[in-house]
Amino acid sequence: MPTPVFDLAIVGGGINGCGIARDAAGRGLSVLLCEQDDLANGTSSASTKLIHGGLRYLEYYEFRLVREALREREVLLRAAPHIIWPLRFILPHHKGLRPAWLIRLGLFLYDHLGGRVLLPPTSSVNLLKDEAGLPLKPMFTKGFEYSDCWVMDGRLVALNAMDAAAKGADIRVRTPCVTATRNGDIWTLQLDDKNTGKKSSAQARILVNATGPWLDSFLTHTSHQDSGEQIRMVKGSHIIVRKLFDHGRAYLFQNADGRIIFAIPYEQEFTLIGTTDVDFTGEPGKVNITPEETDYLCRAASEYFTKQVTPDNVVSSYAGIRPLFDDGKSDAKAATRDYVLKLDTGGSSEAPLLSIYGGKITTYRKLAEAVLQKLQPFLPPMGPAWTEHQHLPGGDFAPSLFNHEVNRLQAVCSLLQKKHARRLVRTYGTRAFAMVQSFKIASDFGICFGDCLYQFEVVYLMQNEWAQTAEDVLWRRTNMGLFLTDEERRNLDVWMKEHPIHGSTQASPTQRG
Repeated sequence: MPTPVFDLAIVGGGINGCGIARDAAGRGLSVLLCEQDDLANGTSSASTKLIHGGLRYLEYYEFRLVREALREREVLLRAAPHIIWPLRFILPHHKGLRPAWLIRLGLFLYDHLGGRVLLPPTSSVNLLKDEAGLPLKPMFTKGFEYSDCWVMDGRLVALNAMDAAAKGADIRVRTPCVTATRNGDIWTLQLDDKNTGKKSSAQARILVNATGPWLDSFLTHTSHQDSGEQIRMVKGSHIIVRKLFDHGRAYLFQNADGRIIFAIPYEQEFTLIGTTDVDFTGEPGKVNITPEETDYLCRAASEYFTKQVTPDNVVSSYAGIRPLFDDGKSDAKAATRDYVLKLDTGGSSEAPLLSIYGGKITTYRKLAEAVLQKLQPFLPPMGPAWTEHQHLPGGDFAPSLFNHEVNRLQAVCSLLQKKHARRLVRTYGTRAFAMVQSFKIASDFGICFGDCLYQFEVVYLMQNEWAQTAEDVLWRRTNMGLFLTDEERRNLDVWMKEHPIHGSTQASPTQRG
């Protein structure tokens, strides 16, 4: 029996790779996606957790990118109202930095470039009277308030992978592509399955390099024509501190160096502060925040907050690499955040290789559409673009009905406390109902691993979302890592290793011959 050939092989299980896999599978293409580690293990789970237009990109005249991102903001809010929700931002006016008229102009463009419908418009705010002014220094008397959205970034990746698998994509985690060789019009991939310890091969008509920070290094093991282009790795780091304010709005602060930072309510009890922009030349898998970056973020936040933020206040931190297209800009903060697609056909009509540079989590869906449009001449007939009006798993309810869904879940399972029900709906949306509807007594929840993380939820993540370690569960599928002790995290990891589960979503689809 001949080896089946995929229409599309994607290397990289971040938001771009999983978004492309979902779109392509939904159009009837046969898709293989392989990821060297866990889904969203790199850049895609190390963002500032925002679905936003990128207000500061207007200063670099990136109008197309901002327009597209602003429009996508509401598309994604409708598609996943459980993991994406509206957030208002306070931008205090700093008299020594950008003038008020320039900020007003930028916010006017921000309100009108993207066809805003669901989100409220910009307004002025008197920080002497509004509660948003209470945690700020007295010198900040006025400001502006505008809208963007917050996202559970790791979950966004997992939901795209789940939907791709449900539509027939073959998703293989912890399966590095060791080499990819072009043989005429077919790619042959050598795969190393860390789950089984076995090596295998796969064939595809088209190869998509969605490896993010590993783009250049992956190409060294891949048949390709050297175009001289490369990624620019820019590190962004964040710190998490105990909450600095009690209201539910976020802040955008201007800095004297021309950069901005965000201070965002995080998981009810914390404040997330970030990000930095630092060129990075090391190994992408070994990226960490530096003491200098921690000091920078603390100083920048302390410029505005009455309560000074120090490194001693930091309860957690993370860093990620933005794999930007190297456009020659000298300053990391000025390098384009737009995506660039580079097609390599080997100089003739050989099997195509498409490499993805840059991109924002907000525009991943449009990037996927652009990829398939660019590859259309090399693909078999496929269905039309479809993702704009389709929800992601668990997102089949209106954004305004979130609290209604929480109440409905408590009615289905009276054992759930409000906090627990809210977290389940926030994480799983309407899928939470099937998870708990049969529970009659507290022991049905299973082992409690800490806080309100129970065995039934961990089993669900292992069966349906490719989770294999405590880190997968605590930091990429949920945001529970901050609420468990070191001992509880270790106990969870041991339990998961002792109870391996092979999820049904990992079954291979029917492929074209």
